[in-house]
Amino acid sequence: MGEIKLVRIYEHEQPNGYRILVDRMWPRGISKVKATLDEWDKEIGPTTELRKWFNHEDEKFPEFKKKYLSELEQNDFTPTFLQTVKTKLASGDVLFLYGAKNKEHNQAVVLKEYVEKHL
Repeated sequence: MGEIKLVRIYEHEQPNGYRILVDRMWPRGISKVKATLDEWDKEIGPTTELRKWFNHEDEKFPEFKKKYLSELEQNDFTPTFLQTVKTKLASGDVLFLYGAKNKEHNQAVVLKEYVEKHL
């Protein structure tokens, strides 16, 4: 069984695995060809309102996490996303790709924790 790995889409060295972009917005300066995605699941990302409110401000992260987890619980796409990840993990690693500069305080961190808890 594979594992979920968080990978910033801008990093030059990228591990192998099933590549899912988990941002609602396409990362600036990355071409669709260069991204080599298997999926872009923008529906799983935080809402535009929550993303703009958070604004990647570290001090807001605990509240952002609570609000995003609540969104995930109410998101109609979440069960489909969980099933996809579970299926792909059976044959290898799954990469959650994100664009944020901060590797510790971003939605991919919250999403990974959520998915691992629910698998």
